[in-house]
Amino acid sequence: MTWFKRATVVAATVGAVTLAVAAPASAHVTVSSTSAVQGGYGVLVFRVPTESDTASTTKVEVNLPIKQAPVASVSLRPVPGWTAVAEKAKLDKPLDAHGTQITEVISKITWTAGADAAIKPGQFQQFEVSMGPLPKVDQMFFKALQTYSDGTVVRWIDEPTTDGTEPENPAPTLKLAAAATGDTAAPASAAPAAPESSNSGAAFGIAGLVLGVIALVFALLAYRRAGAGPATAPAAADTKERVTSGKSS
Repeated sequence: MTWFKRATVVAATVGAVTLAVAAPASAHVTVSSTSAVQGGYGVLVFRVPTESDTASTTKVEVNLPIKQAPVASVSLRPVPGWTAVAEKAKLDKPLDAHGTQITEVISKITWTAGADAAIKPGQFQQFEVSMGPLPKVDQMFFKALQTYSDGTVVRWIDEPTTDGTEPENPAPTLKLAAAATGDTAAPASAAPAAPESSNSGAAFGIAGLVLGVIALVFALLAYRRAGAGPATAPAAADTKERVTSGKSS
């Protein structure tokens, strides 16, 4: 096998590994926030990708955990082409929010796509919700239902398992950090914090692996040249010796 074929095989192998590492295990409905802490206000971002190759996402339902972690104030950011409906439910026990007793809170949010706003295959949409004061718990589970244009409904409702393995259809989970000492709860600003990027780490990983492939090809070229040098030098020296010998005779 020539050095060029070897370099091609190595590059193809590394490229395949790159794609395998970069591809996500699955595209779940997730929730994230850069401003949510216990007792404070924050903007939550629900990210909804379409996993189907043939159908689009037309409806998203998110259930708030009002029994385990109720939230007094919930407001929605409009999404072009989508209508949002917030449903309320009565609490078994009143919730105290800044001295006010709250007996009814939003328990479910449903986003429905207009004619041209459905999330097509290979695309995703983000839905932003401002909430607070957030409960003083370590994490919140938001069970969600994703409806496709072909009638399929995917239920993202499974809570984390006790053995640490990821369930088949995990519910969007938000981890809440404890507020710093002295912090006071304040409503989130109108402009939400930018959601955490799920692709930045993968992008850096892909770039690093691509550079590695390029470096490997150059290394093989350098190795080939280095190997060719010593092999030709003795031949040149031998030729010179023959010419010298001819003249002396």
